[in-house]
Amino acid sequence: MAKIIFYEDRNFQGRHYECSNDCADLSPYFSRCNSMRVMSDWWVMYERPNYMGYQYVLSRGEYPDYQRWMGFNDNIGSCRTYPYIIFYEDRNFQGRHYECSSDCADLSSYFSRCNSMRVMSDWWVMYERPNYMGYQYVLSRGEYPDYQRWMGFNDSISSCRTYPYYRGGNYRMRIYERPDFGGQMMEFMDDCPSVYDRFRYRDIYSCHVMDGYWIFYEHPNYRGRQYFMRPGEYRRYSDWGGYNSTIGSFRRMRDF
Repeated sequence: MAKIIFYEDRNFQGRHYECSNDCADLSPYFSRCNSMRVMSDWWVMYERPNYMGYQYVLSRGEYPDYQRWMGFNDNIGSCRTYPYIIFYEDRNFQGRHYECSSDCADLSSYFSRCNSMRVMSDWWVMYERPNYMGYQYVLSRGEYPDYQRWMGFNDSISSCRTYPYYRGGNYRMRIYERPDFGGQMMEFMDDCPSVYDRFRYRDIYSCHVMDGYWIFYEHPNYRGRQYFMRPGEYRRYSDWGGYNSTIGSFRRMRDF
Protein backbone atom coordinates (compact mmCIF):
# COMPACT_ATOMS: atom_id res chain seq x y z
CA MET A 1 0.00 0.00 0.00
CA ALA A 2 1.20 3.51 -0.80
CA LYS A 3 2.13 5.40 2.34
CA ILE A 4 3.68 8.68 3.41
CA ILE A 5 4.29 10.24 6.84
CA PHE A 6 4.25 14.02 7.27
CA TYR A 7 6.04 15.64 10.24
CA GLU A 8 5.53 19.20 11.42
CA ASP A 9 9.17 19.63 12.47
CA ARG A 10 12.52 18.82 10.92
CA ASN A 11 14.25 15.46 11.31
CA PHE A 12 10.94 13.61 11.69
CA GLN A 13 9.96 15.34 14.91
CA GLY A 14 6.75 16.88 16.22
CA ARG A 15 3.17 16.02 15.37
CA HIS A 16 2.87 13.64 12.43
CA TYR A 17 0.22 12.30 10.08
CA GLU A 18 0.21 9.06 8.07
CA CYS A 19 -1.46 9.10 4.66
CA SER A 20 -2.14 6.28 2.20
CA ASN A 21 -4.52 7.91 -0.28
CA ASP A 22 -4.97 11.06 -2.30
CA CYS A 23 -5.96 13.99 -0.09
CA ALA A 24 -7.30 17.27 -1.45
CA ASP A 25 -6.95 19.10 1.88
CA LEU A 26 -4.31 18.21 4.47
CA SER A 27 -4.82 21.32 6.63
CA PRO A 28 -6.90 19.54 9.34
CA TYR A 29 -4.00 17.16 10.04
CA PHE A 30 -1.01 19.49 10.42
CA SER A 31 -0.22 23.21 10.24
CA ARG A 32 3.19 22.92 8.58
CA CYS A 33 5.42 20.23 7.09
CA ASN A 34 9.18 20.26 7.60
CA SER A 35 10.05 16.59 7.02
CA MET A 36 8.58 13.51 5.35
CA ARG A 37 9.05 9.79 5.01
CA VAL A 38 7.84 8.37 1.69
CA MET A 39 7.36 4.66 2.28
CA SER A 40 6.31 3.53 -1.19
CA ASP A 41 5.43 4.63 -4.71
CA TRP A 42 5.66 8.14 -6.13
CA TRP A 43 3.81 11.08 -4.63
CA VAL A 44 3.10 14.60 -5.80
CA MET A 45 2.86 17.24 -3.07
CA TYR A 46 1.06 20.53 -3.60
CA GLU A 47 1.60 23.73 -1.68
CA ARG A 48 -2.12 24.47 -1.37
CA PRO A 49 -5.34 22.45 -1.05
CA ASN A 50 -7.11 21.04 -4.12
CA TYR A 51 -3.81 20.24 -5.84
CA MET A 52 -2.83 23.86 -6.37
CA GLY A 53 0.38 25.86 -5.92
CA TYR A 54 3.97 24.65 -6.07
CA GLN A 55 4.41 20.97 -6.92
CA TYR A 56 7.02 18.62 -5.49
CA VAL A 57 7.54 15.15 -6.94
CA LEU A 58 8.86 12.68 -4.35
CA SER A 59 10.01 9.09 -4.70
CA ARG A 60 10.52 6.59 -1.88
CA GLY A 61 12.96 7.91 0.71
CA GLU A 62 13.49 10.14 3.74
CA TYR A 63 13.38 13.94 3.60
CA PRO A 64 14.58 15.44 6.93
CA ASP A 65 13.81 19.04 5.92
CA TYR A 66 11.85 20.74 3.15
CA GLN A 67 14.99 21.80 1.27
CA ARG A 68 15.51 18.10 0.51
CA TRP A 69 12.43 18.09 -1.71
CA MET A 70 13.44 21.53 -3.05
CA GLY A 71 10.57 23.15 -1.21
CA PHE A 72 10.03 26.90 -1.27
CA ASN A 73 8.42 26.84 2.17
CA ASP A 74 6.95 24.43 4.73
CA ASN A 75 3.44 24.45 3.28
CA ILE A 76 1.96 21.17 2.03
CA GLY A 77 -1.77 21.48 1.41
CA SER A 78 -2.65 18.39 -0.66
CA CYS A 79 -1.12 15.24 -2.10
CA ARG A 80 -1.84 12.36 -4.44
CA THR A 81 -0.41 9.14 -5.82
CA TYR A 82 -1.56 6.87 -8.66
CA PRO A 83 -0.39 5.40 -12.00
CA TYR A 84 0.71 8.72 -13.25
CA ILE A 85 2.79 10.65 -15.76
CA ILE A 86 3.62 14.33 -16.21
CA PHE A 87 4.35 15.72 -19.67
CA TYR A 88 6.35 18.94 -20.02
CA GLU A 89 6.58 21.06 -23.15
CA ASP A 90 10.20 22.05 -22.51
CA ARG A 91 13.35 20.20 -21.51
CA ASN A 92 14.32 19.61 -17.89
CA PHE A 93 10.70 19.60 -16.70
CA GLN A 94 10.04 23.20 -17.63
CA GLY A 95 7.21 25.00 -19.41
CA ARG A 96 3.55 24.10 -19.59
CA HIS A 97 2.79 20.65 -18.19
CA TYR A 98 -0.03 18.13 -18.16
CA GLU A 99 -0.73 15.37 -15.63
CA CYS A 100 -2.21 12.13 -16.93
CA SER A 101 -3.39 9.03 -15.05
CA SER A 102 -5.07 6.92 -17.74
CA ASP A 103 -5.03 6.04 -21.43
CA CYS A 104 -5.54 9.01 -23.73
CA ALA A 105 -6.15 8.72 -27.48
CA ASP A 106 -5.48 12.41 -28.20
CA LEU A 107 -3.17 14.58 -26.11
CA SER A 108 -2.97 17.44 -28.61
CA SER A 109 -5.40 19.66 -26.69
CA TYR A 110 -3.16 19.59 -23.59
CA PHE A 111 0.26 20.47 -25.03
CA SER A 112 1.82 21.24 -28.40
CA ARG A 113 5.13 19.41 -27.89
CA CYS A 114 6.78 17.16 -25.31
CA ASN A 115 10.45 17.53 -24.42
CA SER A 116 10.54 15.93 -20.96
CA MET A 117 8.50 13.54 -18.82
CA ARG A 118 8.22 12.17 -15.32
CA VAL A 119 6.83 8.63 -15.17
CA MET A 120 5.62 8.01 -11.63
CA SER A 121 4.54 4.36 -11.77
CA ASP A 122 3.72 1.41 -13.99
CA TRP A 123 4.66 1.07 -17.66
CA TRP A 124 3.57 3.59 -20.28
CA VAL A 125 3.58 3.37 -24.06
CA MET A 126 3.80 6.73 -25.84
CA TYR A 127 2.73 7.22 -29.44
CA GLU A 128 3.86 9.91 -31.83
CA ARG A 129 0.38 10.48 -33.29
CA PRO A 130 -3.20 10.40 -31.96
CA ASN A 131 -5.14 7.14 -31.71
CA TYR A 132 -2.04 5.14 -30.77
CA MET A 133 -0.32 5.56 -34.13
CA GLY A 134 3.20 6.44 -35.26
CA TYR A 135 6.44 5.86 -33.39
CA GLN A 136 6.09 3.97 -30.10
CA TYR A 137 8.17 4.58 -26.98
CA VAL A 138 8.02 2.23 -23.99
CA LEU A 139 8.81 3.97 -20.70
CA SER A 140 9.25 2.62 -17.19
CA ARG A 141 9.21 4.58 -13.95
CA GLY A 142 11.77 7.38 -13.95
CA GLU A 143 12.66 10.89 -15.10
CA TYR A 144 13.33 11.81 -18.72
CA PRO A 145 14.75 15.37 -18.99
CA ASP A 146 14.78 15.40 -22.82
CA TYR A 147 13.25 13.27 -25.56
CA GLN A 148 16.56 11.61 -26.44
CA ARG A 149 16.32 9.85 -23.06
CA TRP A 150 13.34 7.83 -24.30
CA MET A 151 15.03 7.38 -27.71
CA GLY A 152 12.57 9.79 -29.28
CA PHE A 153 12.81 10.75 -32.94
CA ASN A 154 11.15 14.12 -32.28
CA ASP A 155 9.23 16.01 -29.59
CA SER A 156 5.80 14.80 -30.70
CA ILE A 157 3.74 12.74 -28.22
CA SER A 158 0.05 12.61 -29.11
CA SER A 159 -1.41 9.56 -27.32
CA CYS A 160 -0.49 7.21 -24.49
CA ARG A 161 -1.45 3.98 -22.75
CA THR A 162 -0.57 2.62 -19.33
CA TYR A 163 0.01 -1.00 -18.31
CA PRO A 164 0.57 -2.41 -14.82
CA TYR A 165 3.89 -4.04 -14.06
CA TYR A 166 4.01 -7.69 -15.04
CA ARG A 167 4.01 -9.64 -11.76
CA GLY A 168 4.56 -13.11 -13.19
CA GLY A 169 7.92 -14.80 -13.17
CA ASN A 170 7.91 -16.30 -16.67
CA TYR A 171 8.56 -14.73 -20.05
CA ARG A 172 7.91 -16.77 -23.18
CA MET A 173 7.53 -15.84 -26.84
CA ARG A 174 7.67 -17.62 -30.22
CA ILE A 175 8.76 -15.87 -33.41
CA TYR A 176 8.19 -17.06 -36.98
CA GLU A 177 9.81 -16.38 -40.34
CA ARG A 178 6.46 -16.35 -42.19
CA PRO A 179 3.01 -14.79 -41.63
CA ASP A 180 0.33 -16.81 -39.82
CA PHE A 181 2.93 -18.70 -37.76
CA GLY A 182 4.52 -20.34 -40.78
CA GLY A 183 8.08 -21.35 -41.56
CA GLN A 184 10.94 -21.54 -39.10
CA MET A 185 9.96 -21.02 -35.44
CA MET A 186 12.07 -20.30 -32.38
CA GLU A 187 10.98 -19.89 -28.77
CA PHE A 188 12.59 -17.34 -26.45
CA MET A 189 12.49 -16.82 -22.71
CA ASP A 190 15.18 -14.15 -22.42
CA ASP A 191 16.47 -10.99 -24.09
CA CYS A 192 17.92 -11.10 -27.59
CA PRO A 193 20.35 -8.30 -28.60
CA SER A 194 20.68 -9.66 -32.16
CA VAL A 195 17.83 -11.52 -33.86
CA TYR A 196 20.02 -12.55 -36.79
CA ASP A 197 22.67 -14.12 -34.55
CA ARG A 198 20.07 -16.28 -32.78
CA PHE A 199 17.34 -16.78 -35.38
CA ARG A 200 19.40 -16.57 -38.61
CA TYR A 201 16.73 -14.38 -40.17
CA ARG A 202 16.51 -10.60 -40.22
CA ASP A 203 12.72 -10.56 -40.43
CA ILE A 204 9.92 -11.63 -38.10
CA TYR A 205 6.59 -11.97 -39.87
CA SER A 206 4.46 -13.33 -37.03
CA CYS A 207 4.75 -13.83 -33.30
CA HIS A 208 2.99 -15.47 -30.37
CA VAL A 209 3.60 -13.91 -26.95
CA MET A 210 2.63 -16.43 -24.27
CA ASP A 211 3.93 -14.77 -21.10
CA GLY A 212 5.11 -11.31 -20.11
CA TYR A 213 5.50 -7.99 -21.89
CA TRP A 214 8.20 -7.58 -24.54
CA ILE A 215 9.65 -4.81 -26.70
CA PHE A 216 10.67 -5.31 -30.33
CA TYR A 217 13.36 -2.99 -31.72
CA GLU A 218 14.01 -2.24 -35.37
CA HIS A 219 17.81 -2.59 -35.05
CA PRO A 220 20.21 -4.79 -33.04
CA ASN A 221 21.23 -3.80 -29.51
CA TYR A 222 17.84 -2.30 -28.69
CA ARG A 223 17.90 0.65 -31.09
CA GLY A 224 15.48 2.18 -33.57
CA ARG A 225 11.71 1.95 -33.69
CA GLN A 226 10.06 0.23 -30.73
CA TYR A 227 6.99 -2.01 -30.65
CA PHE A 228 5.21 -2.96 -27.45
CA MET A 229 4.22 -6.64 -27.33
CA ARG A 230 1.76 -7.97 -24.77
CA PRO A 231 0.44 -11.56 -24.57
CA GLY A 232 -1.45 -12.52 -27.69
CA GLU A 233 -1.16 -13.70 -31.28
CA TYR A 234 0.32 -11.45 -33.96
CA ARG A 235 -0.28 -13.06 -37.36
CA ARG A 236 1.53 -10.38 -39.36
CA TYR A 237 3.85 -7.49 -38.54
CA SER A 238 1.10 -4.91 -39.01
CA ASP A 239 -0.63 -6.42 -35.95
CA TRP A 240 2.09 -4.93 -33.72
CA GLY A 241 2.14 -1.64 -35.63
CA GLY A 242 5.18 -2.50 -37.72
CA TYR A 243 5.91 -0.74 -40.99
CA ASN A 244 7.88 -3.76 -42.19
CA SER A 245 9.03 -7.13 -40.89
CA THR A 246 12.55 -6.09 -39.86
CA ILE A 247 13.27 -6.71 -36.17
CA GLY A 248 16.87 -6.46 -35.00
CA SER A 249 16.50 -7.18 -31.28
CA PHE A 250 13.98 -7.62 -28.49
CA ARG A 251 13.86 -7.79 -24.73
CA ARG A 252 11.56 -8.41 -21.82
CA MET A 253 9.86 -5.41 -20.28
CA ARG A 254 11.49 -5.03 -16.92
CA ASP A 255 13.02 -2.07 -15.07
CA PHE A 256 16.06 -1.27 -17.20
